[in-house]
Amino acid sequence: MEHPIYLEHPWLIALFAVVIVVMLLLDLGVFNKNSHEITNKEALAWSAVWIGLAMGFSAIIYNIAGPTKFYEFQSAYWIEKALSVDNLFVFIMVFKFFDVANKNKHKILFWGILGALFLRAIFIFSGAYLIKLTYLNTILENLGVAQFKYNINIIMTVFGIFLVYAGIKSWMPEKEDDSADYNQTKGALLVRKFFKVTDEYDGDKFFTIKKGKRYATRLFVVLAVIEFTDLLFAVDSIPAIFAISDDPFILYTSNIFAILGLRALFFLLDNFLYLFSMLKYGLAIILSFIGFKMIIAPFYHLDSVFSLIIIGGILIGSVLLSIIFVKKTP
Repeated sequence: MEHPIYLEHPWLIALFAVVIVVMLLLDLGVFNKNSHEITNKEALAWSAVWIGLAMGFSAIIYNIAGPTKFYEFQSAYWIEKALSVDNLFVFIMVFKFFDVANKNKHKILFWGILGALFLRAIFIFSGAYLIKLTYLNTILENLGVAQFKYNINIIMTVFGIFLVYAGIKSWMPEKEDDSADYNQTKGALLVRKFFKVTDEYDGDKFFTIKKGKRYATRLFVVLAVIEFTDLLFAVDSIPAIFAISDDPFILYTSNIFAILGLRALFFLLDNFLYLFSMLKYGLAIILSFIGFKMIIAPFYHLDSVFSLIIIGGILIGSVLLSIIFVKKTP
């Protein structure tokens, strides 16, 4: 097993941290200091910026660590990016349910994704640690029992089976449930349990004062729902990227670059949903492929470059099919 890249090049941690902090400060403190509706042009520009930063960072990884780490970063990045689109569909429904003003959507997405930075760090680094402990031969060695020919990892195998199941389930047609009550989701219920909540908005404020008492606004409830939705989404996406690499730094940095570009992608997706009608089928195939790869990993190793080609091909193919078979609703 190779050493994580950050142990050999610790300055990469500082570079990554500086880039992320500077960009977040510019985003919130300069370009989006005042809440406003994000235009397609602005969303497209920010999407290009975040994708460009991710590609630039991967180029640095290629230069100092070689093609394998580069392919791992690219594969994990595009997997997270693709799976995130599915999550954004739910965000659109949540905003519609709570009737969130367009000018306030960016603020919710900003703070929601900021929370995801910390949650993903916990999931990825703790997951990488647990995976190292759950190789079957390591457990047998500690017990003084004869080892198997193939070093199967228990957690990775369970993840693989789960992803194959998730992929098959995602392929099945689902009814669009416009009657879903997002006020009854865990995120909303937790807010109402710990805070006094008003069912009104107060501009872009998360908290307001009414009759001398502090209340969480409806906007804060929406933020909690979005945060909890992302938490559930991570159950699919985090296991998927562990099929790509065992280097937590590669997984975390690619993951963060992918989700930080989600806000801009959301506004493009909200206006061009019809261009992604076939994407759910592509994502179903990708989940099943990744799950299958995790299951057979102890017996057959598929190089990162081939994984990247397969994942990229499925994504491009599903988007092209969506464009060819456009089903734009009035």
